[in-house]
This record gives sequence, structure tokens and C-alpha cells, in this order.
Amino acid sequence: MEAREEAPDVRVWWDEGLVERSARWRSARGAPPPGKIVVADSSVPVAVAVRNASQGVAMLWHGPFVEARRLLSRMRKRWDRKPVTSSGDVAMDFYRHRQARKNRARVLGMVLVELDADRLAELGADDGLAAAIRDAYGDLDEPVVVSVRDLLGVLSAYQWQREGVWVEALGERIHPRYGVFSPTRDEYVDLVAAAPLPEGATVFDIGTGTGVLAALLAKRGARVVATDIAPRAVECAADNMTRLGLDDRVEVVEADLFPPGRADVVLCNPPWLPGTPNSTLDAAVFDHGGRMLSGFLDGVAAHLNPGGEAWLVISDLAERLYIREPGELERMVDAAGLRVLDRTHVPPRHPASRDATDPLADARGAERVWLWRLAAGD
Repeated sequence: MEAREEAPDVRVWWDEGLVERSARWRSARGAPPPGKIVVADSSVPVAVAVRNASQGVAMLWHGPFVEARRLLSRMRKRWDRKPVTSSGDVAMDFYRHRQARKNRARVLGMVLVELDADRLAELGADDGLAAAIRDAYGDLDEPVVVSVRDLLGVLSAYQWQREGVWVEALGERIHPRYGVFSPTRDEYVDLVAAAPLPEGATVFDIGTGTGVLAALLAKRGARVVATDIAPRAVECAADNMTRLGLDDRVEVVEADLFPPGRADVVLCNPPWLPGTPNSTLDAAVFDHGGRMLSGFLDGVAAHLNPGGEAWLVISDLAERLYIREPGELERMVDAAGLRVLDRTHVPPRHPASRDATDPLADARGAERVWLWRLAAGD
């Protein structure tokens, strides 16, 4: 496996008394460095912290990490008090929702800490957590500055990695890593579990992520080549195959969409919404320019064995939010020279689909997750 590319040496500067200091900037979310940094401690009022952050002034925390975490929690509560209303236009509501989420992430990302050996000791970092932090930020051969919100995400992801996420259709736990989308929604897993699979089938799983669908199909008897463009996802999926004892049936490779060759089934679960990701994790939700969806549909026929099937897992939420035109997906399938063998769907089961306070509640509640079974056209 290729070594991960080193993070660029971006630095930030701040004043401590009469001394100017600097350190490397790291963001596991891919956020840019703040333009201005001031030193802060437990004496800063939450209103001042929110005002600073809103104006683009980051606060480098001096003091125990637990107090930085407490300040961030208070800032979050204060920010989230703002009422969320519907405009009556679901497309506009979705745009406003994305903008609000982006602004919230920017503001809450303005509480910073220096990450060094002393801070790792304060966090109680065992070898596993220290490795997870290095995986997110690179080697800590010198102190780096990170956002508290970012670091909390790394710590939370490490707990998920240790404990795993139970997947009912698999009957096993999948262990995600930071920056790899976790299979917290399982509707699509059930669809793939119920789809007819030829005995001894060869399968390509495109954009495997944690490898949950590759594992499911391998347990059903398939031999799978799972691909992902992200090195972190490739490592995560390979680790899950080893944990599940499926590494003899699933090969995980780094690739942009398809591996070489052909298969009986080529499966893809692309990001469900067209749009520009605001963070690295967003890339699992938003398909920039529809690149992955169109790339899969346009290229899959060349990777199917005779009589083979292309399986597309996708939600219709984009149509319900009016960010994909009704019938556009059917037109893309037809333009790619594919024909529809079957379509099955399930309703959503995630909590957001039942949240009456969400301006997008109607669209989320009406959403359906689909499995399209496609074949090369005659």
C-alpha cells in the first residue's frame, strides 16, 4: 500500500505577551487556517467567544482540555438557540440549511489547542488513540495547532473504531475510522442483502468506504474486489475484512472507480446528493458535479461479464429537495446504454425523517432509498 501523502507545512502565528509564536496547522476536516489567533482561557465569556469566532478570530486555549470542551459546548448551545424556520420553498430551505451548517462549523472550529506530548498525556492517549491522532494529523514531531471540535471528532471516531457499529443484516460489527463515513443508516444494507446474487458471483464494490457492502456480499458467497479513492477508506475496509475473517474473499484496492477486469455484479453506493462538499467527510454525502454517479453509469457496462448486473444504491432525497430534476436519473441510465431490470426501495429509518422541527422534515419523511438493478442494453 502506498504511503499516505504528508500534510502540507501550513503554519499559524500568534502573540503570547511580547513573544510571537508559530506552529504547524492541522485539520482532519480539511479546514483552512484561521487568519487571526488570540490566546484565551477560562476567563473568556461565552458571548465574547462567539463574537470572536463569528468575526474570524480564533482562540488558542491555555488551560485544561476539559475546560476548552466546556466552552465549546456552551458556544454550541448559544449558537443553536437561533430559530430555524421554513421559507415554504424546500430548495431554498435546503440551501439555507447547508449555509447555516457551514457557518456553524466555521464558528465552532475557532476554539483551538496545541497538540503535543503533554496534551496527549492529558487526554489519556493510549497507543491506539495516539495512533488514531497521528493518522488524522500526521506525526507530532513538533507541536501542531488543531481545532477542539476537530479533535473531539477524532476522539469520538476512535471510540467507534474500537467498539464498532452493529450492522443487523451483516450480523457483525463494522469498525469505521475518522474520515470514513460510518454505516449508521442501514436501509441500503438491507436492500443489498435481499437482492438476488448468483452463486459464486464475482463482485466489484465501487467506493467501498468501511467495506460494509463488500463484507455482506462476501458472506453471501461472492468474491469481491472493493475499491476506494481515499487511502484512509482503503485501510479501514481492509482492516474490517481482517477483523471479519473475510480477507481471503475480499481484495481492497485504491482506485478511482473501477478496478481492472469484469465482474458478474458491479455495485456502487455513491454520495446521494449532488453538490460541493464542505469538508472531507461531506464527500460521502455530496457528489461534486455528480462525478461519481455519472462515472459509474457511463463506465460500468465495460466492466460487466456477459449477463452481469450493475447495482446502484441511491436515495431519491435529491429529487425531493429539487436539487436533481425528476426523471434525470432515468435519462442518465438510458444515455449510458443501460436498461433497468428491477427497482426496489425502502423508507428511511433515521431520526431526521421524524423530526417535526426540521424545515426539511417533509422531504426527509417522504424519502425512499432505492436499489436499481441494471444491465447493459441490447
